[in-house]
Amino acid sequence: MLALLLAASVAASCPLASEKPMIEAQLFFGRDIAGRAPVSDKEWTDFVAAVLARDFPDGFTVSDGNGEWRDPVFNAVVREQTKIVVIATAPSPDFAKRLQDVTDAYRGRFHQQSVGVITHDVCASF
Repeated sequence: MLALLLAASVAASCPLASEKPMIEAQLFFGRDIAGRAPVSDKEWTDFVAAVLARDFPDGFTVSDGNGEWRDPVFNAVVREQTKIVVIATAPSPDFAKRLQDVTDAYRGRFHQQSVGVITHDVCASF
């Protein structure tokens, strides 16, 4: 019941009548891999087809970025090419699991410490 009230509250606050409550996730995939060349365009395309599109078949947007973060082990600033993925989807009970599956798959496949994730509630229409 509370979820329905919250969804109704968010829907009522959406500025456009065509919009509905959704969750937006922004994911930041660093492409550097210790001890080898960065994640190639082909490797990225294969990952998108095998993992990202499987878990988010309704769609997403991918763009290129240049990331910077502090490596906590070496206390050094690291700069690397980054793939930024934006997903907007209707709230669902399995959203968190699908998001975790994507980040775990990337970390495992490309030996990454982490994948940056930002999530928030939004109003959207497509």
